[in-house]
Amino acid sequence: MACLPRYTIPGQPQHIIQRGNNRQAIFVVKADYQFFRNALVEAARKHGLSIHAYVWMTNHIHLLASPEFDDSISKVFQSVGRRYVQYFNYTYQRSGTLWEGRYRATIVDSEQYLLTLMRYIELNPVRAGIVAYPEDYPWSSYCYNARGEQGLNADWLTPHEEYLRLGRDEADRQSAYRQLFRSAISIDNLTEIRECTHKGWALGGERFRKQVEAVSQRRAASKGVGRPRKSDNDV
Repeated sequence: MACLPRYTIPGQPQHIIQRGNNRQAIFVVKADYQFFRNALVEAARKHGLSIHAYVWMTNHIHLLASPEFDDSISKVFQSVGRRYVQYFNYTYQRSGTLWEGRYRATIVDSEQYLLTLMRYIELNPVRAGIVAYPEDYPWSSYCYNARGEQGLNADWLTPHEEYLRLGRDEADRQSAYRQLFRSAISIDNLTEIRECTHKGWALGGERFRKQVEAVSQRRAASKGVGRPRKSDNDV
């Protein structure tokens, strides 16, 4: 089946996921994460991609990011993918592809879903049973967004407008953000996030999807009625 053309609206955030081929590990040691981070930060600055949240798991990554240009995301992933595969194959004396085809992405209604998606991304290690609390996982944006911790893992992030609205100053915003994690993400929201990202549909209400369709000239939702089906894909 042919891949659907991607839609991009400059300034509108997208949830992006890239997996290792056959779900194989794409990170083995700390140096791998650091090399990937450096390549990503360099490419994002060069091609105009503002990253709001992330998590890098052993065999896949998540980003929540807003492109400045129509081709910002594709250029960033082309650059990072090429550099990281060369590094990984050389380091581990292997050859061939590392990634599971194209990255998957969904355009996001920021007013309705952005903060939920940030929680979804940063709670990934908790759902996977790797850590008990999101702050215990070193390769995510949680400690920056929830505690203001600077450092190589997060000082290159760009806070989104919806995050900035959480409080008058950094302390207020971080406190409000931590409070969001006291409530679980609903099963319906989990299912919708996973399905939209897997299928490439817009993540938002009916009005938002119609706006996306008008701009992109392609369908932004399934023709089916009701909520998306539950997916076996853990994204």
